[in-house]
Amino acid sequence: MINREIIRIKTVQLTYAYYQNGNKNIESAEKELFFSLSKAYDLYNYLLALIVAVTKESRRHLEVAQAKAAREGTEMPSQKFAYNKFAMQLEENRMLNDFMEAQKKSWSTEPEFKLYLQIAESQIYQEYMAEKEETYAADRELWRKLYRTLIQDNESLDAILEEQSLYWNDDKEIVDTFVLKTIKRFDEKNGARQELLAEYDSEEDKDYARKLFRSTIMNADEYQHFMSEASRNWDFNRLAYMDVVIMQIAIAEMMTFPSIPVSVSINEFVDIAKLYSTPRSGSYINGMLDGIARHLIKSGRLLKSIDEPRVGKKGFVGTEAEKKE
Repeated sequence: MINREIIRIKTVQLTYAYYQNGNKNIESAEKELFFSLSKAYDLYNYLLALIVAVTKESRRHLEVAQAKAAREGTEMPSQKFAYNKFAMQLEENRMLNDFMEAQKKSWSTEPEFKLYLQIAESQIYQEYMAEKEETYAADRELWRKLYRTLIQDNESLDAILEEQSLYWNDDKEIVDTFVLKTIKRFDEKNGARQELLAEYDSEEDKDYARKLFRSTIMNADEYQHFMSEASRNWDFNRLAYMDVVIMQIAIAEMMTFPSIPVSVSINEFVDIAKLYSTPRSGSYINGMLDGIARHLIKSGRLLKSIDEPRVGKKGFVGTEAEKKE
């Protein structure tokens, strides 16, 4: 689950903190990096557990409604949502239950589940309850829609999560994508043994995080010298410090990982700059990193090519030669 996008963002955050807190202990900083990454995985499990918690809350509402219907002799309310097939499978999931038990975490400690009331009032819920046909696929699709509509962007939920961990505010947007991916891949036949996403896809990603962070810190003087050389036509001294950190890490990735194309490194860190630095940082960093990479390739210190098409998250970027055309 913890992919390189998350690792890059966490490395930016922890490198910035490393220089700001004055401690300068790389061992402690590295431990903090991996702790921060583990908190993203905690959030992934905790958000899956939210589906279970909301389902359990719906059953409590159902019990009250059933008791009322029995007293008044009216039609019994539908149990469809309270016993949603996908939610019940998730409730029984061994990996999720083992994780939540080990972490001693539970949504039941929250004072109330207002999310269930929001769901019950939604158009998605009303349409689902009105549909007579009941299938596992429909039950799973319901939760995918509810998650995208009412959980992915929910200020009240964000406030609750922020109270529990300062890390989660930055993590949620990325983690949401993994929760949705997990919902989509659930299969009824797997029952309680349905696999959730592992914390790391491989040891290679964990090693990538360690090497990227250490290379950034241990070669800081060299990388900042590259920046200074490349900024002769730029006002380097007025550069936002976050921009310096972002470029330092980008250079570390270019220099340390031969298999990662230069274009990928540039695109990824330009996107991070757009989120974490100034409005003008993206274009500035793009130009700086492009110039640094070309200089390092020309001088033989970087054995890579730069003139391949670059496609970022926001669309086609292209090579420098293509821009001139």
